[in-house]
Amino acid sequence: MAKLLSCVLGPRLYKIYRERDSERAASGVPGTPTSVTTASSSSWDTYYQPRALEKHADSILALASVFWSISYYSSPFAFFYLYRKGYLSLSKVVPFSHYAGTLLLLLAGVACLRGIGRWTNPQYRQFITILEAAHRNQSAENKRQLANYNFDFRSWPVDFHWEEPSSRKGSRGGPSRRGVALLRPESLHRGTADTLLNRVKKLPCQITSYLVAHTLGRRMLYPGSVYLLQKALMPVLLQGQARLVEECNGRRAKLLACDGNEVDTMFVDRRGTAEPQGQKLVICCEGNAGFYEVGCVSTPLEAGYSVLGWNHPGFAGSTGVPFPQNEANAMDVVVQFAIHRLGFQPQDIIIYAWSIGGFTATWAAMSYPDISAVILDASFDDLVPLALKVMPDSWRGLVTRTVRQHLNLNNAEQLCRYQGPVLLIRRTKDEIITTTVPEDVMSNRGNDLLLKLLQHRYPRVMAEEGLRVVRQWLEASSQLEEASIYSRWEVEEDWCLSVLRSYQAEHGPEFPWSVGEDMSADGRRQLALFLAQKHLHNFEATHCTPLPAPNFQMPWHL
Repeated sequence: MAKLLSCVLGPRLYKIYRERDSERAASGVPGTPTSVTTASSSSWDTYYQPRALEKHADSILALASVFWSISYYSSPFAFFYLYRKGYLSLSKVVPFSHYAGTLLLLLAGVACLRGIGRWTNPQYRQFITILEAAHRNQSAENKRQLANYNFDFRSWPVDFHWEEPSSRKGSRGGPSRRGVALLRPESLHRGTADTLLNRVKKLPCQITSYLVAHTLGRRMLYPGSVYLLQKALMPVLLQGQARLVEECNGRRAKLLACDGNEVDTMFVDRRGTAEPQGQKLVICCEGNAGFYEVGCVSTPLEAGYSVLGWNHPGFAGSTGVPFPQNEANAMDVVVQFAIHRLGFQPQDIIIYAWSIGGFTATWAAMSYPDISAVILDASFDDLVPLALKVMPDSWRGLVTRTVRQHLNLNNAEQLCRYQGPVLLIRRTKDEIITTTVPEDVMSNRGNDLLLKLLQHRYPRVMAEEGLRVVRQWLEASSQLEEASIYSRWEVEEDWCLSVLRSYQAEHGPEFPWSVGEDMSADGRRQLALFLAQKHLHNFEATHCTPLPAPNFQMPWHL
């Protein structure tokens, strides 16, 4: 009876990974799971085959889940319609509650039938036994056996806790349960007295901003967190996850962040292979509709690096909602996991981000200054200009206030607090982070990210002459145009390197530098162009085109 109850309440099982032992032995990667059962066929994997009763009951419950999701998103309009029609009176609501109660009882009965179907299936009974054993005792053997199954991640046991590193226990400088530290935006009303009357006056605007951010705004900014989209992508995500586990020997893990959210991660270890880059770990930060199963992790994997992918809060197996504070909390526990559980030193960690993932990447760079390098692909400096682009002009004040208070993705501000090597990749046909049209390469917000970084690090070089010539270089949309501008100003790279190395030897590596202070205008132009070319590479593609492995290069440094 206890096993039957476990089957009723147990998670949905999607896939059972199977692999030939000879293949696993040949891979030479330690710590990867082997098959629980011996595969008689040559196939590496198989989808779990439910019995008819479980299959049909699952279909009914999945359909009910989709209808509930649609009802949730349309509930404001439904309530308004019912109110206008007079259906919210007590005489109408009571019968409706009876119908709803009956429907819930029927769905509970369907769930019980599904449990019976699972109970009659030896594959599911074996899986639930292994899952219960893993929850009771998280030994290496139990985890190894559990890793052979792909199931509803909510039931996966926690592998790493945010307080687990011994340096954080009892530390005042680490994150609290309220979250890690973020840079707070300046007040929109600087210079005004913060009196009670002013607070009351601002209250309606603050309430409106909160409602917009927590309803429409968050879902527009992170469409990947919408349940219906995840449901539609489920087969693709399962295939991507199977590829990472079977072909790349990936290991899945659940991390618990300081806010209580669970983070879904996938680690591919290349340290035991012949790849020299395998000693370096690339932590990948996905876009606003990206998942590690099918996201930018493929680029560093093809380049031979060890890779750690993770999903935003509210995406796939990760819980929570993707607000900036939750994003930073998740990134913090991911970096801690890489250092304290996977055994990588910060000097061996590279942060690679695509699009909106630049926020968590720059936060990690700011908070973990010893990280080796940061690579930002198709990212931007600040969210406000991009938000204003897609909203009506009459909403400008509301949009700016909402972003600053609730969705403040201040990538440039965070990146300027990092002292290490940085590479920006600009898509010359980007249709997402341009504020006009994709053909207008000067409206790409990646330009502003580069300019703000160079102006912070080399303020004397990026004076009037340097800033002007870099803007001219950024107008180039092809390699031929870039080379033409570069040669027009006769940039002597050896001279630029000698100037920078001499300054570093005399004053140290800490930014900002005062190099260029006593330099001629021509010298500043050369140095500005040299630095711009070293910090930004063009990629002739649209926003969502996967970055080829040859374009994944380490940032320049002296």
